[in-house]
Amino acid sequence: MSESYLLILGDREPIAWVLSEHRTAFPATSRAEVDRLAEGDELFVYATRGAFRNPTRDRGRVIARAVVASPVAVLDEPVTFGDRAFPRGCDLRIDSLAPWGEGVELRPLVERLAAFPDARSWSVRLRRPLLHLAEPDAAVLRDALEPVAGPLEENLAAYRQRAGGPGGSAALLPGG
Repeated sequence: MSESYLLILGDREPIAWVLSEHRTAFPATSRAEVDRLAEGDELFVYATRGAFRNPTRDRGRVIARAVVASPVAVLDEPVTFGDRAFPRGCDLRIDSLAPWGEGVELRPLVERLAAFPDARSWSVRLRRPLLHLAEPDAAVLRDALEPVAGPLEENLAAYRQRAGGPGGSAALLPGG
């Protein structure tokens, strides 16, 4: 039986990389949820409110839905962003992506989601690469994202463009 997770991304460059490459990568730190991730598991891609470097304007949003397409494995070459290396990863099939600036704002849903038992300190649970979601939580996010998100191909360009903003490196992304 497949599981569902929130894939938590806190910067625009990794977001554009995940969406462009159809892969994700994880830090070397051992995390039980990463070790349990399996082919067929559902991921809701979450961009933190600081991911696009304007946390006063932006809100943390679920922006995409994906399915794990390969086992998590040690990569031949770690993926790096800045000074951080991500030596493990897996392939993804990205099923849908919200247009830039849209998506499902997570904060208003927190009290309905079992993954956040204490609504006052909900954001603490986002300080990890993956957060397990019970099926009722996944259903809430699935239902909320479906009317907003569209095909990856229609919405990817705006995310790639934002990755190359001031100080960004869109040229490092495929097709950038």
